[in-house]
Amino acid sequence: MSTATATGTLTPCPILIGGEWSTPKTATTTKVYNPSTGEVIAETPMCGVDVVDAAVRAADAASLDWAETPPVDRARVLFRYKMLLEDNFEELARSVTREHGKTMTEARGDVRRGIEVVEYACGAPELLKGEVLENVARGIDCDLIKQPVGICAGICPCNFPALVPMWMYPLALACGNTFILKPSERVPLTGIRLIELLQQAGLPKGVMNVVHGGRECVDAILQHPLVRAISFVGSSPVAKYIVETGTQHGKRVQAAGGAKNYVFVMPDADFDNSVKGLVDAAFGCAGQRCMAGSTAVTIGKAADKLLPDLSAAVRAITLGPTDRDPSATMGAMISPQHRDRVAGLLEGSVKEGAKLLVDGRGAKVPAYPNGFYLGASIVDHVAVGMTIAREEVFGPVLNVMRFEDLESAIEAANKVNFGNGACIYTQSGKAAREFRHRIKAGMVGVNVGVPAPLAYFPFSGWDYSFFGDLHLQGREGVMFYTRQKVTTWRWFRYGEGDVWHKEK
Repeated sequence: MSTATATGTLTPCPILIGGEWSTPKTATTTKVYNPSTGEVIAETPMCGVDVVDAAVRAADAASLDWAETPPVDRARVLFRYKMLLEDNFEELARSVTREHGKTMTEARGDVRRGIEVVEYACGAPELLKGEVLENVARGIDCDLIKQPVGICAGICPCNFPALVPMWMYPLALACGNTFILKPSERVPLTGIRLIELLQQAGLPKGVMNVVHGGRECVDAILQHPLVRAISFVGSSPVAKYIVETGTQHGKRVQAAGGAKNYVFVMPDADFDNSVKGLVDAAFGCAGQRCMAGSTAVTIGKAADKLLPDLSAAVRAITLGPTDRDPSATMGAMISPQHRDRVAGLLEGSVKEGAKLLVDGRGAKVPAYPNGFYLGASIVDHVAVGMTIAREEVFGPVLNVMRFEDLESAIEAANKVNFGNGACIYTQSGKAAREFRHRIKAGMVGVNVGVPAPLAYFPFSGWDYSFFGDLHLQGREGVMFYTRQKVTTWRWFRYGEGDVWHKEK
């Protein structure tokens, strides 16, 4: 029976070591909630050093054989996996909705974008091709090959239970590495189901392992001498800790952090599409994503044209239990503590002089009073220096900042430490070109509100939004999960006994 199917009152939350699922006995567990109702649906075991070591040993035992498996055979496993993901697509989306709270449409997008990474990883034979140059000097050739790094680990956040794990392990496996996945302790159930399907696709035992836990578990991964590479997605302070600690212990690390993403709206913008783009960017997934367009930067008279329709669209957002009400267009927050933090930032913005144009703090879902709900909010007249202008909110809040010209707006945006995404709505090619050239962000959108790249491009955050050298996804992902070996060749003479040649 699938571990993602409830038995009794709680859904099982096992670990996977050496191809075998088991439920460890740990001193502590973390409750997993259905945010829509506030019900506890599972308990995540908080594993320690001993469980992590067992998982690493299992990965090590499987490492050599998997590395020697031809890339085409690894790709065939991933292709079978891709088909199983398609067959179980709706089940996976329902799992995401149940444990995270995002809408089914958003959950389907979560799963779909993950499957696209698997599709990309199926190209392993092409992605892993090397390079060769004949006659780098007379009679000397040089070639480059890509080999696996070894044992890799992925440490995941709560906001994308399907996509973020699949940012990591499909490419790592395609490149010939073994893997240890640590899903977020808040949303472990989708990750477990993803790996069950991977087993069904024929992945050999020990190649993929799953552990659960908090800081003790993470530190054990960071410090284990056999782990060679670590992928992380989460908040910027933790990302900074991950990269500093991992590199101190000799690991290769990629760590994606938080963001403060700006959506510029010029006076010549298509305002109907600008409103639609801003609503999706700011309030999709209840704002709980690192690509959330959390700040609308209006230029000149753009605010006067934008805000009436934008406010009406935000007030029309329907809050509700996304796992049982298909009419709900926004779901609950991941936890009551996080909901209260975001509400506190709204209160603080008013005290600092901003104006609450739409206040979502009073929003209720009467049928589910224990759900972790916070309505969508718009904060107008946000000024540079305000707390809500500096910090990542990670909730259903849209700041509005007003500038007289594009120059001063870009200058203000570039002073923020983060550098994930930035967008502009305009019909001016010159304005778009100036924005694209000068804005300090790794992912840029022109008349696109959420410029998250597809699987074959890197998720290329800058500055305080990313720590490391090689990003997730795309060819940078392949480079992260491989080591390059360069061989320089020279042969002085034919071998003894070679009679089919004529010496020159």
